[in-house]
Amino acid sequence: MTQAAREFVLTVSCPDAKGIVYAVSGVLFQGGCNIIDSQQFGDPASGLFFLRVHFDAPEHLAAVDRLQMLFESTRAKFDMTARFYDLSGRPRLLLLVSRHGHCLNDLLFRWKSGQLPVDMVGVASNHDVLRDLAQNYGVAFHHLPIGAGASAPERHAQEQCIHDIVSRERVDLVVLARYMQILSPTLCEQLRGRAINIHHSFLPSFKGSQPYRQAFERGVKLIGATAHYVSEHLDDGPIIEQEVERVDHTLDPDQLAAVGRDVECVTLARAVRWHCEHRILLNGVKTVVFR
Repeated sequence: MTQAAREFVLTVSCPDAKGIVYAVSGVLFQGGCNIIDSQQFGDPASGLFFLRVHFDAPEHLAAVDRLQMLFESTRAKFDMTARFYDLSGRPRLLLLVSRHGHCLNDLLFRWKSGQLPVDMVGVASNHDVLRDLAQNYGVAFHHLPIGAGASAPERHAQEQCIHDIVSRERVDLVVLARYMQILSPTLCEQLRGRAINIHHSFLPSFKGSQPYRQAFERGVKLIGATAHYVSEHLDDGPIIEQEVERVDHTLDPDQLAAVGRDVECVTLARAVRWHCEHRILLNGVKTVVFR
């Protein structure tokens, strides 16, 4: 077994208390594990403690189920939500997109060039305009048409197709790379904590479908983008990453949108990478991100 195949990440969230780091590191030490990197955060507002530990394990412990058994008494003692992730496996991604292809192209390029260590299992879209782009990268394209005037049964059937792809392809993360459809509460719940959206604005300002027009009308001097987990409340899920770019009065809405597209790509790519590296822990309606 190679060294890379024995590397794991442990994430922990629990009520804050003395001795958590000592207990976790002690269990790993007793099991013969070696800590490569460790980050922690105690939130005085929520009273919760968050921990991410990257470590390698000896061959006899190099499996998630064995590590869970080793850790069980410590987990129970501190009332932890604790998860182990095997870094020898690559997260499986499904990308959802509509007509705008800049975020899709950016993620596919990062994947193809080895910058994003994931497996792209497919691209699904309610339009057919980006089929060639996906197929040029050798990624399966699923055309799942749905229109603005679609009935509730039609929307349910289309979302069922998305859910079927997620199940069949064992998808770990769904990325809404400018997918301009509102997901139903049912699908949001099914994908809770494993679906990321890029909003083309600096939330919580300028929600909805025309944020750059809204920004132009307000005469903003900064525009931005927000990557967040999907929730049933539109554009209101836990924020993962935000980025801004300075602009001025000389830019019209189309020029603002062009600047914004670059910001969106960078922001979404960071959020996807951090999720796939198990650096994000939910803290109520917020996130803790260990960079």
